[in-house]
Amino acid sequence: MSGHSKWSTIKRKKGAADAKRGKIFTKIIREITMAARLGGGDPEKNPRLRQAILAAKDENMPKENIERAIKKGIGADGDEGSNFEEVVYEGYGPGGVAVLVEVLTDNKNRTVAEIRHIFSKYGGNLGENGCVAWMFDKKGSILIDKKQINEDKLMEIAIEAGADDVKEEENEYEVLTDPTILDEVRASIEGKGIKVLSSRISMIPKTTVQLTGEKAISMLKLMEKMEDNDDVQNVYANFDIPDEIMEKME
Repeated sequence: MSGHSKWSTIKRKKGAADAKRGKIFTKIIREITMAARLGGGDPEKNPRLRQAILAAKDENMPKENIERAIKKGIGADGDEGSNFEEVVYEGYGPGGVAVLVEVLTDNKNRTVAEIRHIFSKYGGNLGENGCVAWMFDKKGSILIDKKQINEDKLMEIAIEAGADDVKEEENEYEVLTDPTILDEVRASIEGKGIKVLSSRISMIPKTTVQLTGEKAISMLKLMEKMEDNDDVQNVYANFDIPDEIMEKME
């Protein structure tokens, strides 16, 4: 099970707790607002907004919250819209693990200081733009509970819908697609009566770095602190850590 998939599983389990739900909602609302600001408020004409709305629905966000975020993004009802900026920070974690941090911030000076501090505290360092981005591919990622369907049948459905691959994880299948057809592949899968746990545009590592012991623990703490930062939307890393260490973090 690859590092990014392991972390996605842990994050989703942690996110299921009520204490985390407010933070998850805040991050999704920021993404909806930014998507509407950049591409307009019609999800049929704005793929990024469409994806953000799907993510909101996957988390059972109330419809009125979604509509309010869209209105803020397009400046409706006298609202001036979002003043957040998108920034991607790149760096290295313990053992030379490549880390990408996507943020939406209204104060880049504050955010970069916080990101640099987290890197340093857990044995990593903030790098230059472009230092690790080449180690990742942008893909559409769809997660499906393994109890619903066997791998061969899912592979048949997914490939027919245009997906690139299906990977087996511990409790889920991950369907990988070209980012431009993520919505279509998800719709095809759901059209066969298969429930999707989540779908998103993700940065998939091309290779992984094996970590054990203290470096593994520090890497997981770094990921958790990054995810907990209010300005951070997504964190991607190319670590691979033994299951027993991952389970302790759960």
